[in-house]
Parts: sequence; structure tokens; C-alpha cells
Amino acid sequence: MSLANFFFVLVIISALATLGVLFAGLITMARGSGDDPERGRTSNKLMWWRVRLQMLTLGLVLVWYLASRA
Repeated sequence: MSLANFFFVLVIISALATLGVLFAGLITMARGSGDDPERGRTSNKLMWWRVRLQMLTLGLVLVWYLASRA
């Protein structure tokens, strides 16, 4: 397995993790926070994790691109 293939697998895993956290956050927001501030905090934490995973995915895409050129 070449280095480019390894990074491609990491990109796929990271993208799927981002998608999973996105849907979890959307479901939490769709249920509504109502009077429970804890649910709002949970939704906010999930969205922050989504942003972090998106940055990781974009970084891995860049590394994958550079590894595939070599």
C-alpha cells in the first residue's frame, strides 16, 4: 500500500466521521433545546467537533494530493 493510498483511506474515514457528527448535531438541533440548556450545549459541542473534523479532512486532502504527486 502506497503512502497516497494510506492518506486516501484516512481522508475517507475523516469525511465519514465529519458526516456522522454533522447528522448527530442536526438531530440534536432538530429536537429543540426548549428549556434544557444542556441540549443546547451538546449541540454546540457537536458543531465544534464538526468544524474540527472538517479542518482535519481538508488537511488530509492536501497531504494526500501532495503524496500522490510524488
